[in-house]
Amino acid sequence: MRDYPNIDRLVLASASPRRAELLASLGLEFEIRIPDIDETPRPGERPQAFAERLAREKAAAIEIDAETVLIAADTIVTRQDAILGKPTDEADAFTMLSSLAGRTHEVITGVCARRGAAFQVFSVSTEVVFRALTETEIRAYIAGGDPMDKAGAYAIQGGAAHMVKAIRGSYTNVVGLPLCELHEVLVSF
Repeated sequence: MRDYPNIDRLVLASASPRRAELLASLGLEFEIRIPDIDETPRPGERPQAFAERLAREKAAAIEIDAETVLIAADTIVTRQDAILGKPTDEADAFTMLSSLAGRTHEVITGVCARRGAAFQVFSVSTEVVFRALTETEIRAYIAGGDPMDKAGAYAIQGGAAHMVKAIRGSYTNVVGLPLCELHEVLVSF
């Protein structure tokens, strides 16, 4: 792997097609393995700690040999320290999107890069500002089906791009994998 001469084999522990696309944009070849973990927040768990814990647990759930590098990540949306997970139904998606409309929220991605038994865990936070949204706009977005498997009920790279007034920080973090920071960790391997 040209920019990462110390990495011969790479695994992405994620079912997210967005993460796979982002990782592929670094020119890397990798295998995808999907971890099976409980993604429930613990009582009183802070958003950053939650995202980092899930990334580490996903990385630990996949067996690899000592030379393989594995990347796992978990992206969450928070507003006033409340974690907005994936909506359970359309009403939940409407509630989430309404709570974000016209306000600033935070997207945190916890990342774990692992080689053998060595884990490097970090997180990146990006502020996202939504413009004011009408009920009709929110319902139309939900009707398209896009929010149902997304944290916070939206995808910045998709049909929700018109809702985002500004971001402060990493765009790729909001999509699901902070590439700049990940690149630095992979180079360190």
